[in-house]
Amino acid sequence: MTNSRPRTSALLASLALTAVTGCGVTSAEGSDDVRSASTSTSRDAAARAQQLSSRLHDLIGVEGKASDGSPGVQGCAGKDREKYFKIFHAWSFYPASAADLDVAMENLKEGLPKQGWKIVQYGPDTSANRNVVLIADNDGRRAGVHIAQMKKRNPPKLSLTVVAGCYQVPDGQEVEHF
Repeated sequence: MTNSRPRTSALLASLALTAVTGCGVTSAEGSDDVRSASTSTSRDAAARAQQLSSRLHDLIGVEGKASDGSPGVQGCAGKDREKYFKIFHAWSFYPASAADLDVAMENLKEGLPKQGWKIVQYGPDTSANRNVVLIADNDGRRAGVHIAQMKKRNPPKLSLTVVAGCYQVPDGQEVEHF
C-alpha cells in the first residue's frame, strides 16, 4: 500500500508535533533552542526511527495493515541544515475492524509507559470529529510520537508521526536529505 498522504502533510504534522512535545526535540519552553540528541548519520537515525515505529506497531496489538513509507529528514530550527537534522516518520494503521480502534488506542495508552514513554496528552482534539489524540515523549530516545484515532475516516485509521532528534552528523559529513 502506498502512503496516501502527500509528503508535505507529513512534514506539517511533524512540525506540529515538534512544537507540541517536549521530547528533547525542542527545549521545555517550546522555543527554537534545539538540544542535540546525539551524533548520527541521517540513515542510522532513520533506521532507529523506523524501529520505534515498528515497536509502536507491535503495541497496537490488533489485526490490521500499516501504510508503507519511510522516515524523512528535516532541519533543526536555528541550526545549520548541513550539520543538524531531525527524523520524522509519518504512517497510518488500518485495523481489520473499526471497533478495534478503541482497543488499539487503549493498548498504546497502557503499553507506551512500560517502554519508557511519558504520555503528555490524551483525549479528544478540537476538530469537528473530536479525534482521540495521544502524544507521548521518550526522553531517553529523544523522540516523540503523535497518534490520532480517526474513526470517521473511510477507512478508519490511526495516524502516527514519530519525530526524533536533533542530531548532529559526525565530523566531516553532511546531512543526507531524503
